[in-house]
Amino acid sequence: MNQLEAMQIFVRVAELASYTRAAESLGMPKASMSTAVQQLESEFGTQLLHRTTRKVQMTLDGRACYERCKDLLADMDELRSMFQQGPQELRGRLRVDMPTGIARTTVIPHLTEFMRQHPLLEIELSCTDRKVDLVREGFDCVMRVGSVDDVSLIARPLGAFAVTNCASPEYVRTHGMPRTVEDLAQHQLIHYVGTFGAKSMGFEYHDGVAYRTADMPGAITVNSAEAYQETCLAGLGIIQAPGPGMRKLIEQGLLVEVAPELRAEPMPVWLLYAQRRNLSRRVQVFMTWIADLLKPHLLPLAV
Repeated sequence: MNQLEAMQIFVRVAELASYTRAAESLGMPKASMSTAVQQLESEFGTQLLHRTTRKVQMTLDGRACYERCKDLLADMDELRSMFQQGPQELRGRLRVDMPTGIARTTVIPHLTEFMRQHPLLEIELSCTDRKVDLVREGFDCVMRVGSVDDVSLIARPLGAFAVTNCASPEYVRTHGMPRTVEDLAQHQLIHYVGTFGAKSMGFEYHDGVAYRTADMPGAITVNSAEAYQETCLAGLGIIQAPGPGMRKLIEQGLLVEVAPELRAEPMPVWLLYAQRRNLSRRVQVFMTWIADLLKPHLLPLAV
């Protein structure tokens, strides 16, 4: 039995948590299932599956092996179909990460359309504000907003989000409408930091020559985009957030734009992926779809 066949059997046993059910689904003897798994365990030098009285469970190494085997098998399917005539169906797993706000307001509402076009794809969508380890955690690509300093990854620029200064109507009624940099000293800023203990950058604005930052008072500090928005909706202060995510809230009257003359620098948007010689077609197609989806919401990225 070659290694590819052994991987296919291992994946099926892992998914069904049963040697017997895997054998039935593949139309093969049960003994072949066990032999294939033992072959992989011998080659990889680790136990992949643990059999209990009720079912078969993956070990920690088995889970990591399962994820990689699925990717490799999908790549092989893609390779086989590369030279076939007619349209090629994308298949396999895509693991992607993106900010929660972009996923909720822009990507997820259109994801049904993408999945309808590619019904054989499986997407694992991670939405988090932390910087995931793309390689170690097995992500195919990640979307990041802001500066990118990881030189080990390839960064594809998509454009930039305009930044809008927002507050709730209740906050403006209570504290007034700031219009100048000097007014900011009398207002509350909701501070955003990636890690508690880090210093907030303050309120960013352009003075006609360059972008500057102004220290502002503020009793609330958050470390997630969702909390950043919710504290603003609750009337606790002013935020500076990507415009597309704020637009609907402003249209609904839940937030109002403040100090529009004091705009922060647009926030660049990137798709990052590992430095591989050949990027799989499913990743290329997904990244192109994301780029097209976000294009109407983005400004050209400043050179």
